[in-house]
Amino acid sequence: MSVSLKELESELNTLLIPEQFTDYCPNGLQLQGCSEIKKIVSGVTACQALIDAAVEVNADVLLVHHGYFWRGEDQTITGLKKNRIQSLLEHEISLFAYHLPLDAHKELGNNVQLAQKLDFVVEDVLDKSAKNPIVFKGRLQKSHTFNDFMHFLAARLEREPIGITGSTEKISTIAWCTGAAQKYIEMAAEAGVDAYLTGEISEPTVHIARETGLHFFSAGHHATERYGVQAIGDYLARKFNIFHEFIDIDNPA
Repeated sequence: MSVSLKELESELNTLLIPEQFTDYCPNGLQLQGCSEIKKIVSGVTACQALIDAAVEVNADVLLVHHGYFWRGEDQTITGLKKNRIQSLLEHEISLFAYHLPLDAHKELGNNVQLAQKLDFVVEDVLDKSAKNPIVFKGRLQKSHTFNDFMHFLAARLEREPIGITGSTEKISTIAWCTGAAQKYIEMAAEAGVDAYLTGEISEPTVHIARETGLHFFSAGHHATERYGVQAIGDYLARKFNIFHEFIDIDNPA
Protein backbone atom coordinates (compact mmCIF):
# COMPACT_ATOMS: atom_id res chain seq x y z
CA MET A 1 0.00 0.00 0.00
CA SER A 2 0.99 3.64 -0.38
CA VAL A 3 -0.26 7.13 0.41
CA SER A 4 0.35 10.36 -1.45
CA LEU A 5 2.78 12.86 0.02
CA LYS A 6 0.03 15.46 -0.03
CA GLU A 7 -2.33 13.25 1.97
CA LEU A 8 0.39 12.36 4.46
CA GLU A 9 1.24 16.04 4.95
CA SER A 10 -2.41 16.89 5.48
CA GLU A 11 -2.81 14.16 8.10
CA LEU A 12 0.31 15.24 10.01
CA ASN A 13 -0.70 18.90 10.02
CA THR A 14 -4.22 18.04 11.14
CA LEU A 15 -2.83 15.86 13.93
CA LEU A 16 -0.11 18.20 15.20
CA ILE A 17 -1.59 21.62 14.29
CA PRO A 18 1.76 23.40 13.72
CA GLU A 19 0.10 26.75 12.98
CA GLN A 20 -0.78 27.06 16.66
CA PHE A 21 2.88 27.19 17.69
CA THR A 22 5.48 29.95 17.72
CA ASP A 23 8.59 27.85 17.29
CA TYR A 24 12.31 28.08 16.59
CA CYS A 25 12.02 26.33 13.23
CA PRO A 26 9.46 25.58 10.50
CA ASN A 27 7.21 22.65 11.42
CA GLY A 28 5.92 20.28 8.76
CA LEU A 29 7.31 19.39 5.35
CA GLN A 30 10.83 20.82 5.17
CA LEU A 31 12.07 19.04 2.04
CA GLN A 32 9.89 17.56 -0.70
CA GLY A 33 10.71 14.14 -2.14
CA CYS A 34 8.74 11.53 -4.09
CA SER A 35 4.97 11.83 -4.43
CA GLU A 36 3.98 8.30 -3.29
CA ILE A 37 4.92 7.07 0.17
CA LYS A 38 5.35 3.40 1.05
CA LYS A 39 7.83 3.59 3.92
CA ILE A 40 8.48 6.08 6.71
CA VAL A 41 11.66 6.13 8.77
CA SER A 42 11.49 8.08 12.02
CA GLY A 43 14.27 9.31 14.25
CA VAL A 44 15.09 12.06 16.70
CA THR A 45 17.40 14.25 14.61
CA ALA A 46 17.93 14.50 10.84
CA CYS A 47 21.69 13.97 11.08
CA GLN A 48 23.71 12.43 8.27
CA ALA A 49 23.83 9.03 9.96
CA LEU A 50 20.03 8.87 10.13
CA ILE A 51 19.72 9.98 6.50
CA ASP A 52 22.20 7.30 5.41
CA ALA A 53 20.25 4.68 7.36
CA ALA A 54 16.98 5.85 5.76
CA VAL A 55 18.54 5.57 2.31
CA GLU A 56 19.76 2.05 3.15
CA VAL A 57 16.23 0.83 3.94
CA ASN A 58 14.60 2.63 0.97
CA ALA A 59 12.61 5.16 2.96
CA ASP A 60 10.34 7.62 1.17
CA VAL A 61 9.88 9.89 4.19
CA LEU A 62 12.11 10.83 7.10
CA LEU A 63 10.07 11.98 10.10
CA VAL A 64 12.02 13.69 12.90
CA HIS A 65 11.75 15.93 15.94
CA HIS A 66 14.84 17.99 15.11
CA GLY A 67 14.95 19.07 11.48
CA TYR A 68 16.58 22.05 9.77
CA PHE A 69 16.39 25.84 9.36
CA TRP A 70 16.62 26.88 13.01
CA ARG A 71 16.11 30.50 13.98
CA GLY A 72 19.37 32.46 14.15
CA GLU A 73 21.53 29.95 12.27
CA ASP A 74 23.49 30.69 9.10
CA GLN A 75 21.01 30.58 6.22
CA THR A 76 23.53 29.44 3.61
CA ILE A 77 23.28 25.82 2.40
CA THR A 78 26.93 24.81 2.80
CA GLY A 79 29.04 22.20 4.55
CA LEU A 80 27.15 19.68 6.69
CA LYS A 81 23.78 21.20 5.83
CA LYS A 82 24.51 20.97 2.10
CA ASN A 83 25.56 17.33 2.43
CA ARG A 84 22.44 16.37 4.38
CA ILE A 85 20.03 18.15 2.06
CA GLN A 86 21.78 16.82 -1.03
CA SER A 87 21.47 13.25 0.26
CA LEU A 88 17.74 13.65 0.83
CA LEU A 89 17.10 15.27 -2.54
CA GLU A 90 19.21 12.74 -4.47
CA HIS A 91 17.15 9.88 -3.03
CA GLU A 92 13.82 11.74 -3.19
CA ILE A 93 13.25 11.40 0.55
CA SER A 94 10.85 13.93 2.02
CA LEU A 95 11.74 15.42 5.40
CA PHE A 96 9.02 16.16 7.94
CA ALA A 97 10.05 17.81 11.21
CA TYR A 98 7.84 18.72 14.16
CA HIS A 99 9.44 20.37 17.17
CA LEU A 100 7.13 21.93 19.81
CA PRO A 101 4.00 20.38 18.25
CA LEU A 102 5.51 16.96 18.92
CA ASP A 103 6.38 17.87 22.51
CA ALA A 104 2.88 19.09 23.28
CA HIS A 105 0.56 16.50 21.72
CA LYS A 106 -1.66 15.07 24.46
CA GLU A 107 -1.64 11.48 23.22
CA LEU A 108 1.32 10.91 20.89
CA GLY A 109 3.70 13.66 22.02
CA ASN A 110 7.12 13.31 23.59
CA ASN A 111 5.99 14.16 27.11
CA VAL A 112 3.02 11.81 27.23
CA GLN A 113 4.94 9.01 25.55
CA LEU A 114 7.83 9.42 28.00
CA ALA A 115 5.30 9.19 30.82
CA GLN A 116 4.08 5.88 29.40
CA LYS A 117 7.65 4.62 29.13
CA LEU A 118 8.32 5.51 32.77
CA ASP A 119 4.92 4.49 34.20
CA PHE A 120 4.00 8.04 35.22
CA VAL A 121 0.35 8.89 35.80
CA VAL A 122 -0.33 12.18 33.99
CA GLU A 123 -2.44 14.47 36.17
CA ASP A 124 -2.00 18.04 34.94
CA VAL A 125 0.23 20.60 33.24
CA LEU A 126 2.22 23.29 35.02
CA ASP A 127 2.51 25.94 32.29
CA LYS A 128 -1.25 26.54 32.18
CA SER A 129 -0.89 30.03 30.73
CA ALA A 130 0.79 28.65 27.60
CA LYS A 131 -1.38 28.12 24.54
CA ASN A 132 0.14 24.66 24.14
CA PRO A 133 1.53 23.44 27.50
CA ILE A 134 4.63 21.26 27.51
CA VAL A 135 5.46 20.91 31.23
CA PHE A 136 3.57 17.98 32.72
CA LYS A 137 2.83 16.93 36.28
CA GLY A 138 1.88 13.57 37.73
CA ARG A 139 2.83 10.79 40.05
CA LEU A 140 4.77 7.56 40.05
CA GLN A 141 2.79 4.36 40.24
CA LYS A 142 5.32 3.21 42.83
CA SER A 143 7.33 5.51 45.10
CA HIS A 144 11.11 5.33 44.75
CA THR A 145 14.10 6.42 46.75
CA PHE A 146 16.51 8.68 44.89
CA ASN A 147 18.95 5.84 44.19
CA ASP A 148 16.21 3.44 43.12
CA PHE A 149 14.82 6.01 40.71
CA MET A 150 18.26 6.60 39.22
CA HIS A 151 18.56 2.86 38.52
CA PHE A 152 15.00 2.76 37.18
CA LEU A 153 15.70 5.60 34.70
CA ALA A 154 18.93 3.98 33.53
CA ALA A 155 17.17 0.68 32.88
CA ARG A 156 14.13 2.15 31.10
CA LEU A 157 15.96 4.75 28.99
CA GLU A 158 19.22 2.82 28.50
CA ARG A 159 21.24 5.83 29.55
CA GLU A 160 22.83 6.78 32.88
CA PRO A 161 21.08 9.90 34.18
CA ILE A 162 22.56 12.76 36.16
CA GLY A 163 20.78 13.29 39.46
CA ILE A 164 20.78 15.93 42.19
CA THR A 165 19.42 14.68 45.51
CA GLY A 166 16.43 16.48 46.99
CA SER A 167 14.97 16.60 50.47
CA THR A 168 12.21 13.98 50.45
CA GLU A 169 12.99 10.39 51.42
CA LYS A 170 10.68 9.02 48.73
CA ILE A 171 9.77 10.31 45.27
CA SER A 172 6.04 10.02 44.66
CA THR A 173 5.13 13.13 42.63
CA ILE A 174 7.01 14.44 39.64
CA ALA A 175 7.01 17.10 36.92
CA TRP A 176 8.75 16.63 33.58
CA CYS A 177 9.47 18.12 30.19
CA THR A 178 11.58 16.38 27.57
CA GLY A 179 14.68 17.81 25.90
CA ALA A 180 16.43 21.01 27.00
CA ALA A 181 13.85 22.12 29.58
CA GLN A 182 15.92 22.62 32.71
CA LYS A 183 14.70 26.24 32.82
CA TYR A 184 11.34 24.99 34.15
CA ILE A 185 12.87 23.66 37.37
CA GLU A 186 11.63 26.60 39.45
CA MET A 187 8.11 26.09 38.10
CA ALA A 188 8.33 22.47 39.28
CA ALA A 189 9.62 23.53 42.69
CA GLU A 190 6.76 26.00 43.09
CA ALA A 191 4.28 23.24 42.21
CA GLY A 192 5.43 21.29 45.27
CA VAL A 193 6.34 18.03 43.51
CA ASP A 194 9.10 15.78 44.84
CA ALA A 195 11.14 15.69 41.63
CA TYR A 196 11.67 17.25 38.22
CA LEU A 197 12.86 15.30 35.17
CA THR A 198 14.13 16.70 31.89
CA GLY A 199 16.77 15.96 29.27
CA GLU A 200 19.56 18.41 30.06
CA ILE A 201 21.26 20.07 33.01
CA SER A 202 23.03 23.43 33.31
CA GLU A 203 25.24 24.91 35.99
CA PRO A 204 22.48 26.95 37.70
CA THR A 205 20.14 23.96 37.73
CA VAL A 206 22.26 22.22 40.36
CA HIS A 207 22.06 25.12 42.80
CA ILE A 208 18.32 25.60 42.30
CA ALA A 209 17.70 21.90 42.96
CA ARG A 210 19.82 21.94 46.11
CA GLU A 211 18.32 25.15 47.48
CA THR A 212 14.70 24.17 46.83
CA GLY A 213 15.10 20.57 48.00
CA LEU A 214 13.78 19.27 44.67
CA HIS A 215 15.12 15.97 43.35
CA PHE A 216 16.39 16.72 39.83
CA PHE A 217 17.12 14.27 37.02
CA SER A 218 18.77 14.94 33.68
CA ALA A 219 18.02 11.85 31.62
CA GLY A 220 19.36 12.95 28.23
CA HIS A 221 17.94 15.24 25.54
CA HIS A 222 18.02 12.48 22.95
CA ALA A 223 16.95 9.73 25.36
CA THR A 224 13.84 11.58 26.53
CA GLU A 225 12.73 12.52 23.02
CA ARG A 226 12.78 9.14 21.28
CA TYR A 227 9.18 8.17 21.90
CA GLY A 228 6.87 10.78 20.38
CA VAL A 229 8.21 10.39 16.87
CA GLN A 230 7.84 6.61 17.14
CA ALA A 231 4.23 6.99 18.22
CA ILE A 232 3.48 9.32 15.29
CA GLY A 233 5.17 6.94 12.84
CA ASP A 234 3.20 3.97 14.17
CA TYR A 235 -0.03 5.98 13.96
CA LEU A 236 0.61 6.82 10.29
CA ALA A 237 1.55 3.23 9.47
CA ARG A 238 -1.72 1.96 10.91
CA LYS A 239 -3.87 4.63 9.29
CA PHE A 240 -2.45 4.30 5.78
CA ASN A 241 -1.28 0.68 5.86
CA ILE A 242 2.32 1.63 5.06
CA PHE A 243 5.65 0.66 6.63
CA HIS A 244 7.28 2.47 9.51
CA GLU A 245 10.71 1.90 11.06
CA PHE A 246 12.25 3.86 13.92
CA ILE A 247 16.03 4.12 13.68
CA ASP A 248 17.86 5.22 16.82
CA ILE A 249 21.15 6.99 16.15
CA ASP A 250 22.86 6.82 19.54
CA ASN A 251 23.53 10.17 21.17
CA PRO A 252 24.77 10.47 24.78
CA ALA A 253 23.70 14.12 25.09
